[in-house]
Amino acid sequence: MHAPARHTRFAAIRTRLERFAPPPGPASWLYEFVLFGFKQGWACLFGALMLALLLGTHLFYPDHAALARYDFLTLCALAIQISMLALRLETWDEAKVILAFHVVGTVMELFKTAHGSWTYPEGSVLHVGGVPLFSGFMYAAVGSYIARVWRIFDFRFTRYPPLWASGLLAVAVYVNFFAHHWLPDVRLGLFAAMALLFVRTRIWFRVWREDRWMPLLLGWFLVALFIWFAENLATFSNAWIYPSQSHGWTMVQPTKMGAWYLLMYVSFVLVAAVHRPREREATATGIPA
Repeated sequence: MHAPARHTRFAAIRTRLERFAPPPGPASWLYEFVLFGFKQGWACLFGALMLALLLGTHLFYPDHAALARYDFLTLCALAIQISMLALRLETWDEAKVILAFHVVGTVMELFKTAHGSWTYPEGSVLHVGGVPLFSGFMYAAVGSYIARVWRIFDFRFTRYPPLWASGLLAVAVYVNFFAHHWLPDVRLGLFAAMALLFVRTRIWFRVWREDRWMPLLLGWFLVALFIWFAENLATFSNAWIYPSQSHGWTMVQPTKMGAWYLLMYVSFVLVAAVHRPREREATATGIPA
């Protein structure tokens, strides 16, 4: 029997891996750890391919090629997206989320580059303003990861705040990305509001046989940290550069993790609007919900 259309090809592979039964004890713990890494890697597939393209073209793309490097990256990103849908490595619902991220990200890129927050040092034909079209796919990679990891790990929550409250805060965060160029930067207040809303929220996920959990605020930080590492590789590859890197590459300032944390929050709320956070029911095991 074929899997339903809403499932990806990975669903069958995941089912087989989850049915594997190593001996109890250290072997079982190690298997769950490896399975966690494998699932995370699969969820990161779009972003990992994009990062590999950035580094690969930086090192090996011909300097005087007829097709500009940025345009090549745009065409590759589009080909990856089409292939993932055609091969059922991604669902159409996830593709809709990625499209939303592409639009939201491109709007932000147009504004931020116009105000000198960062620049794209190479030329291209496929661009809007000074922003090459591949840049929107970098935001889409974040959306792709959240949408995929939500499904793969079967996210559920306890004490998730009302959607209207989390949505209003997400709008405020997004507006502040623009408004702080003229008005006082209120990101500290936004962090405080986020903490008040989500300090009691747990995210539950299933790697293998048992539910695991962590504070949702911690989960966002770990993803923001990972994105910061990836951004260092991206700026090293000259995909874009910050003013502090104009005379040679240096590490992206750690303070940028705060901006990524806020963007991570907006990204999560956008995906939550599609997936609708499910409440985890209390169990008879005594584990608190």
